[in-house]
Amino acid sequence: MAYLEGWYVEPDARGHGVGGLVVEAAEQWARAQGCTEFASDSGVDNDIGTEAHRALGFTEVGVVRCFRKDL
Repeated sequence: MAYLEGWYVEPDARGHGVGGLVVEAAEQWARAQGCTEFASDSGVDNDIGTEAHRALGFTEVGVVRCFRKDL
């Protein structure tokens, strides 16, 4: 499985296919590596990112909560 981490499209470039091109290039790379699945994520409160993923054919499979603490 290939995983696309941290992709972001500047607000003025949204809606012009930029994100789709990034995802398509990453998918092509993943296929060339022999991957048969492709994954990405979006923050729970990131509605724009969630909708972008759905528009590009991703299916939501779960929610992950991340934690941190100062040392």
